[in-house]
Amino acid sequence: MRVRDAEEADLPGVLAIYNEVIATSTAVFSDQPATLDDRRAWFAQRRAAGFPVLVAEDAQGVAGFASFGDFRSWPGYRYTVEHSIHVRKDVRRGGVGRALLEPLLARAAGLGKHMMLAGIDGENQASLAFHARFGFVDAGRLREVGHKFGRYIDLVFLQRAL
Repeated sequence: MRVRDAEEADLPGVLAIYNEVIATSTAVFSDQPATLDDRRAWFAQRRAAGFPVLVAEDAQGVAGFASFGDFRSWPGYRYTVEHSIHVRKDVRRGGVGRALLEPLLARAAGLGKHMMLAGIDGENQASLAFHARFGFVDAGRLREVGHKFGRYIDLVFLQRAL
């Protein structure tokens, strides 16, 4: 497996992972599949802002992707970013997330960022434990702010100083 900066040619693989996550989990609080044009716009926006989009690549193609962006747009938040990592279903819990998060943290620090946040479904114990292993700590729970699959979902924020 190799981790590298994403290219536009990777976007169909990124889209397939993202839409599988949307369809089968509460990791993304949306029930509408994304389009390739959506992912192209997201990719262009990240690149224009100077933020990385990383992919993990294996023999089958894109095994996972990760990025971060502004937490909020106001100037006082310019040193804080929120990240996301999504891994292809068949390789979850196989080290892809770790392979993506480590360089993502380094890239954020290299850009002079101070704090990285993660917003996670409060019931996603695997993701909460994964982030704890990397030094993320609980920053608060917003109760029932998300809604998907006919139920309300808590959003847990975790944070890690860079």
